[in-house]
Amino acid sequence: MDMSALLGTLLSGNSVQSLSQASGASTQDVQNVLSAALPSLLQGALGQAQNEQTAGGFANALQSHAQSDTSDLGSFLNGLDLQDGGKILMHLLGANTNQTAQQVSAASGVSAKSTVKILAMLAPLLMNLLGKQTQSSSNSGSSIGGLMSALMGSGNITSILGSLLGGKVPSVSSAKPQSSGLDLMSVLMGLMK
Repeated sequence: MDMSALLGTLLSGNSVQSLSQASGASTQDVQNVLSAALPSLLQGALGQAQNEQTAGGFANALQSHAQSDTSDLGSFLNGLDLQDGGKILMHLLGANTNQTAQQVSAASGVSAKSTVKILAMLAPLLMNLLGKQTQSSSNSGSSIGGLMSALMGSGNITSILGSLLGGKVPSVSSAKPQSSGLDLMSVLMGLMK
């Protein structure tokens, strides 16, 4: 699997529809959030893989998430722990988690609450797909950082997303966050009530 195939899987009708049903958001909102968020999430994954302090833990997390059965995507998504998804987001995005969530919300035109829920469901699915990719590639003896670099180096994420979506991908960095602060974990706690 290369980056184009990985993104194609995440943006497939089945994935978008399953995320829509599990999150309660429209398929268009899900697609907008995915297209706005995936570049940041994948860059965060690459950063985790290439940092010698986090690479070992990231490799273990990928291996663990790869074990999840996603053959029935609806069941997988409905059984997710949103707090765990939030923790994955915080690992991938670090100190920029709340700001990135606000920017994704602004860029996608989707409410902050829906954006956070979609992202908390997307994160474990992304880890599952990346984990399966690294497992199938690990026979080469490459480091997790090398495998992620090879995956990420297979093309510009934004241009691949644009070609898969048939248009322009919203830019998170240019999106103006909402004036009210967003605390991702507080929103997730509210969603779980």
